[in-house]
Amino acid sequence: MNITERQQGAVTLAAGGLLMGTIGIFVEEARLGALTLVFFRCLFGFLALFAYCAWKGFFARRYFTRRTVVLAVVSGILMVTQWVWFFDAIHRTSIAVATVVFHVQPFWVVLIGAALFHERLGIDRLGWIATAFVGLVLASGVMASAGVQGHAGYLTGIAEALAGSVLYASVTLIAKSLGDMRPHLLTLAQCFVGVICLPFIAPLAAVHISPQQWFWVIGMGVLHTGLSYVLIYGALPRLTTPVIAVLLFVYPLTAIAIDALVYGRALSPLQLAGMALIVAASLGVNLGWPLLSVVLPDTRARAGRHAD
Repeated sequence: MNITERQQGAVTLAAGGLLMGTIGIFVEEARLGALTLVFFRCLFGFLALFAYCAWKGFFARRYFTRRTVVLAVVSGILMVTQWVWFFDAIHRTSIAVATVVFHVQPFWVVLIGAALFHERLGIDRLGWIATAFVGLVLASGVMASAGVQGHAGYLTGIAEALAGSVLYASVTLIAKSLGDMRPHLLTLAQCFVGVICLPFIAPLAAVHISPQQWFWVIGMGVLHTGLSYVLIYGALPRLTTPVIAVLLFVYPLTAIAIDALVYGRALSPLQLAGMALIVAASLGVNLGWPLLSVVLPDTRARAGRHAD
């Protein structure tokens, strides 16, 4: 793999993250309930991904075994529920807060994976996970009196984003168990589950959607479920783990910047510190950084310098 391919992959993944970081605007400006938003995201996302998968010839028979279909349906139920909770969390808190809280999901992957597969976590990983959840408490804003007192809806939104991150972690583990199945097909199946199931939960007959709202809901499906996933899935095979670990934070950082610039809802210094802890912890877990060597100076090296 030459340097040009790696650079192209990095640009593509960053573009996908930037695009995903704008989804909060579509959620806010569509001014529809979370269930309705997710239904249309699933509908237009399904149409976009179906066209892409058909064009690329991904509908190979070997992907559609009984096991893969069952797992895809289960992941669809989890993913659609997660989308509903995440969108409702945006309505109850803000784009930035919901996105930051949601992005502790990599640590749930580690913990759930350890519980299911009896993997040994080690002191460093446990330390980074603890650091991430300290960052979560700070970033969520629940320590500020204005974020808690008399704001039960705010706390509900935090809980929804956190619960959604657990569901997304579960979907990630299911995706890993599907082997070489195209991730585009899994997302397509998840959208299909939403299109089939959500109308029974939230009938759409009484929902009035204006022409302006159609722009936002169609965009959410085509851009944030079609194009963004194509960009991200296309970039990942070209990149190394360290590059992926860093670039995945383009999404939450974009969401934070947009919330501040468009809606004037900037995170407080304490919340930004929490976000920094989550980023550091995520990099530490993904890159295998030894926690003590990051937090504490190298005492042996320091002792050697003093001896000199």
